[in-house]
Amino acid sequence: MATNKQITKSDFRNGGGILILDFGSQYNQLIARRVRELGVYSEILPFDTDVQNILARRPSGIILSGGPSSVFAADANLTSKEIYELGIPVFGICYGMQLTTHLLGGEVTQGKIGEYGKSIFIKDSEHTLLHNIPEKSTVWMSHFDEVSRLPEGFVQFGHTSACIAGIANDEKGIYATQFHPEVAHTEYGKQIIENFVFKICKAKKNWDLSDYIDTSIENIRNMVGNQRVILGLSGGVDSSVAAMLIHKAIGDQLTCIFVDTGLLRKDEGKSVMVTYGAHYKMNIKHIDASKAFLSALKGVSEPEQKRKIIGREFVKVFDNEANKIKDASFLAQGTIYPDVIESKSAKGGPSATIKSHHNVGGLPEKMHLELLEPLKELFKDEVRALGLQLGIPEKMIMRHPFPGPGLGIRILGEVDKEKVQILQKADAIFIEELYRHDLYNKVSQAFVVLLPVKSVGVMGDERTYEYTAVIRSANTMDFMTAVWSRLPYDFLDLVSTRIINEVKGINRVAYDISSKPPATIEWE
Repeated sequence: MATNKQITKSDFRNGGGILILDFGSQYNQLIARRVRELGVYSEILPFDTDVQNILARRPSGIILSGGPSSVFAADANLTSKEIYELGIPVFGICYGMQLTTHLLGGEVTQGKIGEYGKSIFIKDSEHTLLHNIPEKSTVWMSHFDEVSRLPEGFVQFGHTSACIAGIANDEKGIYATQFHPEVAHTEYGKQIIENFVFKICKAKKNWDLSDYIDTSIENIRNMVGNQRVILGLSGGVDSSVAAMLIHKAIGDQLTCIFVDTGLLRKDEGKSVMVTYGAHYKMNIKHIDASKAFLSALKGVSEPEQKRKIIGREFVKVFDNEANKIKDASFLAQGTIYPDVIESKSAKGGPSATIKSHHNVGGLPEKMHLELLEPLKELFKDEVRALGLQLGIPEKMIMRHPFPGPGLGIRILGEVDKEKVQILQKADAIFIEELYRHDLYNKVSQAFVVLLPVKSVGVMGDERTYEYTAVIRSANTMDFMTAVWSRLPYDFLDLVSTRIINEVKGINRVAYDISSKPPATIEWE
């Protein structure tokens, strides 16, 4: 079985970073990203991480994330009270505030009304955490329980119309807010986090991607030596950046396997081979496995089942090709930090399945290879920045996210070759026009969905009965919440006309105006 071996520094960036303890918040990644945006290294660990493990990392500060639990629940996520006695500043957010109050002798009660969404935060007194924050500001709330009595030694520095919203014990270095400063909807959230990191924790800037390439190259060379590495190259941002970084370190010792599932964007295979094979001289094996994937998907309509079939088929094809490289010792993956975090819950087990990840777990048991994951401590925006530094063309590195199962989950219902070809053509037209009208980089993710719905139309005085396509475009800062893109009507009219006129099989185009939540960005 493949084994995991870290190639990143294990000393928490030589100490001084900010540690985030995860209590199951959907926003925990945002906390870590906000800290890194300030130039300070951050890491997310489970809420029950051993105190000695925390001390070994020598953090400048600790942030307790929010979470869906209640301190009253029988299986509540609780941390050790020792956290507050380490002499390290602690900042509790939402559930982290309730937990701090509960553990230190205050009182938490079930609120009369919950607070969800935007609220107005009012300062009760000046405080270091609120430096450069006005008397009133908009914050993002998501709670029902609330603090009703403060622990001994704490003071209240802010409130909303519904609850105590900010408390502190300066003597012990403990701070908490009921709102979420990490969420973009909190007007001065970044300033609050900056105040905690620099004014309270006195953290030094220790996170800069400019030296990440050199450090990673050195670590890869030391780890791999003269052995061979196999990497599954999809053409997506993560695997491409990983491939470029490893190739820069060890050259032809890297063999990339590009599995064409038949479910990729139009001309994707050709683009990958030209960009990474011909231009960057990478050793790439191009495997056309489209017939096998389409055959395995025949008759299957359920989204998660399609994902599992595609993932299983990919492993089978990849494994078959990898076994032909007899002297390989390492399997490289484009795993990034969110993949690692999202594959575990706050309690250390699998998270509730929303969509399956393909590059965390699921490796064939018989592959006796060590894992090489040079991007596993980076967020997506950091991966993109690294890719640009490595010289990958901006048009490739700044492409919108594309799901691992590809068009298999953008074709609702059963997938077949005809539907794939129809969707590839329609999607290519949409993306082409976004670029042509200088809109591509102004939206976060855009694509076309093919529905298993046919409708009557008229083309050239003849009746048609063809598929319906849906244009989807969303704008987001973090992909956790998103709004539909307000694309110009004339542009939508042009795209719709081109798709209907140029793509045989589609006679009706709709535009998705759903935001996330309640919808998701992808349809499946």
